[in-house]
Amino acid sequence: MYYIGIDIGKQYHEASIVDSSGNLISKSLKFSSNHKGADKLMDYISEHISDENYVVGMEATGHYWYTIYSYLISRGITVYVINPLQSDSFRNLYIRQTKNDSKDSFLIAEVIRFGQFTTTTLANDNLLSLRQLCRYRANVISARTEIKLRINTILEQIYPEYEKIFNDKYGSSSLAILKKYLLPENIAKASIDELHDILKVNSHNRFSAGKAGELKESAINTFGIKIAQSAFAFQLKQLIDRLKLLNDQITELDNEILSYYNKFDCYLHTIPSLTPISAACILAEIGDIHRFKNSSALVAYAGIDPTVHQSGAYCSTHNRMSKRGSSYLRHTLFLAASCCVFHGSAFNDYYLKKRARGKHHLVAIGAVSRKLTTVVYAILKSGKPYEDVKFV
Repeated sequence: MYYIGIDIGKQYHEASIVDSSGNLISKSLKFSSNHKGADKLMDYISEHISDENYVVGMEATGHYWYTIYSYLISRGITVYVINPLQSDSFRNLYIRQTKNDSKDSFLIAEVIRFGQFTTTTLANDNLLSLRQLCRYRANVISARTEIKLRINTILEQIYPEYEKIFNDKYGSSSLAILKKYLLPENIAKASIDELHDILKVNSHNRFSAGKAGELKESAINTFGIKIAQSAFAFQLKQLIDRLKLLNDQITELDNEILSYYNKFDCYLHTIPSLTPISAACILAEIGDIHRFKNSSALVAYAGIDPTVHQSGAYCSTHNRMSKRGSSYLRHTLFLAASCCVFHGSAFNDYYLKKRARGKHHLVAIGAVSRKLTTVVYAILKSGKPYEDVKFV
């Protein structure tokens, strides 16, 4: 058996071949990340390995491993993709702590040869598609949050009283008012009937004429700045247009994500307060649950396991999350846990128990995140819907 380690780079990769005894059988090969480079790799393998009794290993380095991975598996080659942390720990076994591509590709081959690794796999096209869309959604949500903060900054300067008028400044009624009038002086000049018509249409008759009067009164008496009005109005118009575009894109994106999620026989959405979108994002990051031997392994993969600080007889009692592993999974679990604790369920009971013991809100949420992860593991492992549980 031969083991081929590939050190992944942005434009170039490095490959080394070792035999079953751990001996390098040739000088390493540097090849480009394109068709010509991939063909060069295959020629290199054919030149030094007479049969097909070999496997390939590589690290999950950003997204740069996708192309060569796809190329190799399309040719029926067994490929193991490992977490870089596993090869890092293996590297510490070597006395000389040098860093070069040749050594890295050799170490990856050695990790595969010893079999001390867990794989990060792309189970199929649907899983990769779901993962790409969910991660893209996280970026779009982040962009939308930035736009909202910019709008808020402008309103605090030109119309500080506005936030008291609407509970949600970014709701349809509020945005309709802002888009049409932009500045408080324009709202002040509008009639109450005109303002009420806009509010009535966009709130489905939830707002009365009294709300329109309150809006007009606050605009007349606003303590906002009166200079550079045209510049603020210009910024606000563009920001609102961008916010609307992002809202529309997120709606379209959510529908696309759900279309992929529904292709999996998954019941994560049956967990109380866990939305189908959150369920899809969790599934996308976990992939094949069978690569985790137990729920503790999944907790560690999400990076919500506690760090341990111990020296001699001393052992710290104030440990933090390790925050190693998938940041996307950890973020989604934390947000999901934040929603779960505000609804009647075992998660809410567990949260209140932690709070009663004097734990900070975020610490309690972190504890709920861990419990949620164990439930996620159980559902994915059993393939059955959520059943009510009690946490100790």
